[in-house]
Amino acid sequence: MTPVDATLRPVERADLLAVVRIERACFGDPWPYDAFERLLEEPAFLVAEREGAVVGYVVADATPNHGRDIGHIKDLAVHPEARERGIGRTLLRSALVRLRTVGVAVVRLEVRESNGVARSLYADEGFEPIRRISNYYRDGEDALVLVVDLAEWGDEQRGNSG
Repeated sequence: MTPVDATLRPVERADLLAVVRIERACFGDPWPYDAFERLLEEPAFLVAEREGAVVGYVVADATPNHGRDIGHIKDLAVHPEARERGIGRTLLRSALVRLRTVGVAVVRLEVRESNGVARSLYADEGFEPIRRISNYYRDGEDALVLVVDLAEWGDEQRGNSG
């Protein structure tokens, strides 16, 4: 894979309008501004910047769970004009590293059953489906719930890099 021509950093309040613009460009049922605003302090709310502009983001949080904290990738998007450059994969990996750093053991996410591009990315990163949720999205589409164990994910990443 070619090096990513984007810089990742934690989100700042000033980034939220750009994040919402990307959300609207990517999703038919976008999150509102205040949903992102409520998540500003999460450990893995990151943005990708290219040539001074925000081109992607990931939002992930952590929930305490009896010593095996659970992470949740809530949202991940790359502006359509910045896709196929590895930015989404880099955002996802960076979020997983940050979640592991704050003590998360397992990460879950929901993905549209029809979103083959996202499902392929998640499968490449070790996420496995555990169940389907019927009518998860407003349009009635089902979601697949995927999970990855971060201890195993770390081993897989070391194995894949060499």
